[in-house]
Amino acid sequence: MADFIPDDGILVKNARLAVKLELQKKRALGQPIARFNPKTKEIYMENPDGTITPMGSVADQGRYSERLN
Repeated sequence: MADFIPDDGILVKNARLAVKLELQKKRALGQPIARFNPKTKEIYMENPDGTITPMGSVADQGRYSERLN
């Protein structure tokens, strides 16, 4: 039984459940939640009162040598 390796589906399900519970906890405590919009590649904070505070955006990915200049 010590050699049992759980299926990836179980691990993904548990990870999603942990994130869901953490978001519920933050909402209950009135804490801001950091969010990422994959379409616009922007990072923002969602405050408990519904306001959104932009925090920045993701840098354009490219070759590392090209980013150094």
